[in-house]
Amino acid sequence: MRAVVQRVSQAGVDTDGARLGEIGPGLLVYLGVGRDDDAGDLAYMVNKIRHLRVFNDAEGKMNLNVEQAGGACLVVSAFTTQGDARKGHRPAYSAAAEPVLAEQLYDQFCEQLRATGLTVATGRFRSKMAVDSVNDGPICVLIDSNKTF
Repeated sequence: MRAVVQRVSQAGVDTDGARLGEIGPGLLVYLGVGRDDDAGDLAYMVNKIRHLRVFNDAEGKMNLNVEQAGGACLVVSAFTTQGDARKGHRPAYSAAAEPVLAEQLYDQFCEQLRATGLTVATGRFRSKMAVDSVNDGPICVLIDSNKTF
């Protein structure tokens, strides 16, 4: 599993002209499921993102996680995080999971993140979505459950 995690002051996602989810301060998570991902990858990503300390404490240091900062998460499915652009100019997506597995793990990720007590808004799996956000910092972190970067 891979994610691009952005600290935001606000974010929202629309599809077909309707607002699906939105948050104020928190994390915008673009989540992509790999073809070999399983429950271990899922648990790693939930734990890592849940406890990621990218919010400022009273001294201005990034020491707080999203819950400590009073934030929420907007999770958007994004198979493109599995893209490989090392050859040529068109990314290959062969590492991305098939839609059935990807949707199951995406849904489980959102459910498990909610189970930690966080407010989690989502987009719609396999939909063309318009995501708007105000990146705070900017702070962007790449996370890979296989730890390839």
